[in-house]
Amino acid sequence: MFKRPSNRNFDQIRDIILEANISPYAEGSCIAKFGNTHVLCTASIENKLPIWLRNSGKGWITAEYGMLPRSTHSRMDREVTKGKPSGRTQEIQRLIGRSLRSVVDLKKLAEYQIKIDCDVIQADGGTRTASITGAWVALYQSINYLLKTGKLSENPIIDQVAAISCGICENQELVDLDYKEDSSAETDGNFVMTANNGIVEIQTTAEEKPFKKEQFQRLLNLAETCTKNIFEIQKDALGLN
Repeated sequence: MFKRPSNRNFDQIRDIILEANISPYAEGSCIAKFGNTHVLCTASIENKLPIWLRNSGKGWITAEYGMLPRSTHSRMDREVTKGKPSGRTQEIQRLIGRSLRSVVDLKKLAEYQIKIDCDVIQADGGTRTASITGAWVALYQSINYLLKTGKLSENPIIDQVAAISCGICENQELVDLDYKEDSSAETDGNFVMTANNGIVEIQTTAEEKPFKKEQFQRLLNLAETCTKNIFEIQKDALGLN
């Protein structure tokens, strides 16, 4: 059996800490810590919608994602200095936006736009899953602000959403991979799930050899079990339990 560098069991997630209300300025904020991966998530409310949505009676949720220069072992240049975000960055921020929109009734959001910023402070694998998980906490707070101030009369949030990584190392299915595991995995994936047993998105790729349907089912089972725990951590962070 594959021995994890962290000595965790194959089905054991890292210590996950979600701290809400971390920013005094944003309408919603959360720092998501998945082990040594730390992501600051903030939610900002705007009255201005994209042109194609104006006067539609719908709101919008979008996301931006970035990694700080020393979030990794060696310094990386800020993407702004390169003139545009990388393909990886664009893919991740679109995933975050899709994940959050999947659990919100945009018609009930009226014509507000909520912008989610996910900034990776420290990276050790699973930055996109930590971003999605923390972003939902920040989003919840921003919607709560709209409700408390009378800007919305009905809560548009219809479900929780969280994400976890899973993969296969030396033919062993694992959950919540850190960087060492992810960089050597034969298969790696990200599972975005809802509290009502919904699947938002699954990204699973064979890096070395094809994986079997039975292996994929075991990865899905791991993701379902672990996200149930993460939903409780989200609620604890918001004082909902």
